Amino acid sequence: MNPKKILLSFTFILVTAFGISSCDDGINIFSDADDVQLGLEVSTEINNNSAEYPIYNSDKSLKNYIVNNIFNEILASPKVAKKNIYKYQLEIVDNDSILNAFALPGGPVYVYTGLLKYLDSEAALAGVLGHEIAHAERRHATQRMTQYYGISVLFSLILGENPSQLAEIAANLFVGLAFLGNSRANEDESDEYSITYLRDTRFYPGGVKFFFEKLQADGLVTGGSGLETFFSTHPDPISRITTANQRIQTLGLPQYRFSDNGTGIFRDEYQANIRSKLP
Repeated sequence: MNPKKILLSFTFILVTAFGISSCDDGINIFSDADDVQLGLEVSTEINNNSAEYPIYNSDKSLKNYIVNNIFNEILASPKVAKKNIYKYQLEIVDNDSILNAFALPGGPVYVYTGLLKYLDSEAALAGVLGHEIAHAERRHATQRMTQYYGISVLFSLILGENPSQLAEIAANLFVGLAFLGNSRANEDESDEYSITYLRDTRFYPGGVKFFFEKLQADGLVTGGSGLETFFSTHPDPISRITTANQRIQTLGLPQYRFSDNGTGIFRDEYQANIRSKLP
């Protein structure tokens, strides 16, 4: 990590953030262009930090399959409103010990090999990716940044009145405060939008709950190996299963579980095209 580079990049982002936007959850001082710039800068730092974020390059066909057959199909949904504004891209982090995925502002999405090995259907992975795309679309990271630091603090940074606070914000970006610590409301909204996006695809729309159902069946909902980071950033797995089931019922869709083989789940395809390619 290069703190000076992040600081300079974030300074630029803040200086361009004069267009305050109104969001469902309140005020967001950042523009869509700021989200894109922030995401690109932090993504560059992540990709250059191979010790903490080793990017998976062992089998390029794995990433190509996920991008072309799952990620891009979700992005093709007309409900993904900012796909021509944000810079959506997918990277795989080569770390089998972590069962997680995260999205940066403006489109970059990262998924760990640990999660890919744990999931067992394309619908489950599509549910996760739809959820992360929703975090970017709903601008949860920059909303939280605005709420956490306050408009007055951010404006003081824009005007150059508090450079030490700027350094703190830049550092927090990399340790996860700004884009990983999602609220319950953020998680619920992203689950809802994942269902909405997947309704326009070949995947079962309720795939967003499959990961939690598998954790519950394996007795891991209270934590365990590889899950500490996940549960610190994705609260309330059991209630999210219940809420997802209620939404699926309201839409008149079948109530499949993670272990089922119903229409749109694609369990065999996941094994052949994703799971079998991971060592």
